[in-house]
Amino acid sequence: MGIRLVIVDDAPFIREVLRHIFAKTEIEVVGEAVDGEDAIEIVNRENPHVVLMDIVMPRKSGIEAAAAIIKDFPAMKIIACSTVDQNSMVMRALEAGCCNYVTKPFTAEVVLKAVRNAAASISKEAGI
Repeated sequence: MGIRLVIVDDAPFIREVLRHIFAKTEIEVVGEAVDGEDAIEIVNRENPHVVLMDIVMPRKSGIEAAAAIIKDFPAMKIIACSTVDQNSMVMRALEAGCCNYVTKPFTAEVVLKAVRNAAASISKEAGI
């Protein structure tokens, strides 16, 4: 089974880099969003396994979007991703329901590991 992923970032370049990282893996990018509002809509429509969520975005921040998604999908795995690596921001993301926090700039290995670990935890929680 492949991992279904939604990428959320307001920077087109970052979305492109992430698409390239996942292109030849078991991770299928099933949607992309440019802000938190779009993220909520796409998650509702696509029901991914994992969401890779930028934190600082227009309209609705990644923290606000993560909290809204977790409210409707408590088992959803959301990985926060931001250039801001202050402890307070990391804690806010985790409190909103994110399962991990990746700091930009990131390496392909770090992002792949984070997404795979998040997806693996779904199987463990479901007892599969």
